[in-house]
Amino acid sequence: MNKVLFLAGCLNALAAVLHLGCIVYGASWYRFFGAGEQMAIWAEQGNIKATWYTLFIATVLFTWSAYAFSGAGVISRLPWLKVILVMITSVYILRGVAGFFLINNPLDRTPEFWLWSSIICLSFGIIHLVGLKQIWASL
Repeated sequence: MNKVLFLAGCLNALAAVLHLGCIVYGASWYRFFGAGEQMAIWAEQGNIKATWYTLFIATVLFTWSAYAFSGAGVISRLPWLKVILVMITSVYILRGVAGFFLINNPLDRTPEFWLWSSIICLSFGIIHLVGLKQIWASL
């Protein structure tokens, strides 16, 4: 078992569960995690858009978790494992780096959101990259 990719899978699953927590606990969670005021307002109004967007993100993160667990050898090999692990790693690293450029122009978010989410995404990306490098020859 590759411990680094196992950690990556756990982190992806944790992020997915926190997104589901936003659906359950509503606007205060959307605001706390920096989802943007529009998402919080939709949650307060009972608008299904907040739920659908958040469910989509949680589903992506749970899928990424499964791929990391597959790469770690915890579950059976999933289709296109190498390509998808490269894509997941790339998305995390690119999102992490890009967010630093948005700190001074935060759009509908706060500078703190961009800082912390970028640190988290970049960290997740680096963890995926280290794990991916460790199993590369066996892919």
